[in-house]
Amino acid sequence: MPDGDLFEGEDANSGRERPAARNRLSEERIAQSGADTSGHRARLRKRLLDGGTDALADHEIVEYLLMTAIPRRDVKPLARTLLTRFGSLAGVFNADSQSLALHPGMGESSAAAIRIVALAARRFARTRATEAPVLGSWQALLDYLTIDMAHLTVERVRVLFLDAKNRLIRDEHVADGSIDEAAIHPREVIRRALDIGATALIIVHNHPSGSPEPSRADIQITNRIAEAGRLLGIEVHDHVIIGREGHVSLKAKGLI
Repeated sequence: MPDGDLFEGEDANSGRERPAARNRLSEERIAQSGADTSGHRARLRKRLLDGGTDALADHEIVEYLLMTAIPRRDVKPLARTLLTRFGSLAGVFNADSQSLALHPGMGESSAAAIRIVALAARRFARTRATEAPVLGSWQALLDYLTIDMAHLTVERVRVLFLDAKNRLIRDEHVADGSIDEAAIHPREVIRRALDIGATALIIVHNHPSGSPEPSRADIQITNRIAEAGRLLGIEVHDHVIIGREGHVSLKAKGLI
């Protein structure tokens, strides 16, 4: 086929569009289809690329993600309904896949576009929290735990096991449900620490109610674990409670 008959961006040897040209053609086809006659998407993209953290409003962030999955439809109304249903940007990103996919106007591709951002945020926060000794990067740990747990709808108990240099050895999901001896056994926690060679640990759990204030049961079980640990040389550094309204450190409150 003569070069003049090739589509713009097409490789003469393979017959396939080169990636950069393919992207440009896709944008042109979307514009020609009437999906973005006002140039709204181009303006949104420019603000995203040229601006800082606050370049886009919450609904525009969701809208831009949905544009990648639904290229030929105005998705601004859909973005707004997601924020209304799930309460906030964090609520949308922390929604489960099925709830997202079954939301009117959504589907699996759209749900995946939202979920990949949530996954990337968790992965990034976890890397920052674990690449240095935990006690020396405390804020990074709190950021990770907040992203991962603040919007859970069930109470979840985790134990972070640390080595002698306070580096994370293992982050274990211990139980779901209220934190008491029916859900978390002090001796089992300390035995697990010994089995994996940990010398210290941090207990973490969330309050789905939103308030991170500790209950009497939270304080009691923490002190039982700390007491069991002292007998065998395992230090309980802290018990952190995560909620949508913030976090509480039992150690900082003098409760350990």
